Amino acid sequence: MPERGDSRWMRWLALSAAVAAADLATKAWASAAFAPGDVHVVAPFLNLVLWHNPGAAFSFLADAGGWQRWLFVGLSIVVSVALLVMLRRSGGNRLLAAALALVLGGAAGNLWDRVSLGHVVDFIQLHAAGYYWPAFNIADSAISVGVVLILADGLRDLRASRRAGERPGNR
Repeated sequence: MPERGDSRWMRWLALSAAVAAADLATKAWASAAFAPGDVHVVAPFLNLVLWHNPGAAFSFLADAGGWQRWLFVGLSIVVSVALLVMLRRSGGNRLLAAALALVLGGAAGNLWDRVSLGHVVDFIQLHAAGYYWPAFNIADSAISVGVVLILADGLRDLRASRRAGERPGNR
C-alpha cells in the first residue's frame, strides 16, 4: 500500500541504520568471543565460526592480493548511492522501500568492515549432509532478504500490469 508524503523515506534509513548496527554489533561479539577458525556447534545444521573474508560473496577474489579491497569499497559506495536514490524515489512503495533499506543497511555494514578491517567478518555457518554453505553475517542476510523482496515487488508489478492489460473475456 503506497504511503503519503515524500519525506517518509527517511524512516527507511532508520531501518538501514538498524541493520548496519545489528550487523556491526554481532560481528564485534563474534570477533571477541571466537578465534579465527573456531567452530562452535549450535544445532545440527548451524555453527558459529569466525571467518575473515577479504573477497566478496562466496569469497570471490579472496586471494587476489589486496587490490580487491578497494574495488569492493568503490563498488559498495556506488551501489549505496544508487540505493539511496532508489529509496528516495520508491514512491511510497513499502515493499520496495523495505527491500532497498535492507540491502543498503547490509551494504553499509560490510563496507564498514572493508574500510576499517580490510576484510568482512563472517560468523554464521549453515550445513547439511556434509555440505557447508559459506560463512556469512547479518549484513549478508539482510542483503539476501532485500534482494528477494525486490524480486517479489517486481513480480507483483508484472502481474498487476498483465492484469491491467487483460480485457474481459480474453482469458
